[in-house]
Amino acid sequence: MRIAIVDGQGGGIGKRIVEILSRQLKLDHELIALGTNALATSNMIRAGASIGATGENAIKVTSQKADYIIGPIAIVMADSMMGEITPIMASAIASSSAKKILIPLNKCNTAVVGTKSTKLNDLLEMIVEEIQ
Repeated sequence: MRIAIVDGQGGGIGKRIVEILSRQLKLDHELIALGTNALATSNMIRAGASIGATGENAIKVTSQKADYIIGPIAIVMADSMMGEITPIMASAIASSSAKKILIPLNKCNTAVVGTKSTKLNDLLEMIVEEIQ
């Protein structure tokens, strides 16, 4: 199973997702680090991702080949993450046939109503449960 983790800026959330998934999932899962920049990709690879790639085209191409795409809700919003998520990236992720697991962080001038204030660690554990 191919699981793509998408993150930007410093890759901190993506890094934590990779750490948890690599620790708790079976070895037959391929964790793919997709960073909007080299620092994000590098941090996810150091955390245990199988492979990684950086930038718009890498995200566009790989999101079409993934079984799951995981990241903050901002990855499906054009120009989010201080402009790091391009319209092409957001569109490629949103239109992918992969199951998207989005973390509802209330940042980037976006609030997801109906979600309760849940700690990030609890949200990350929910990702593992969803994949299993």
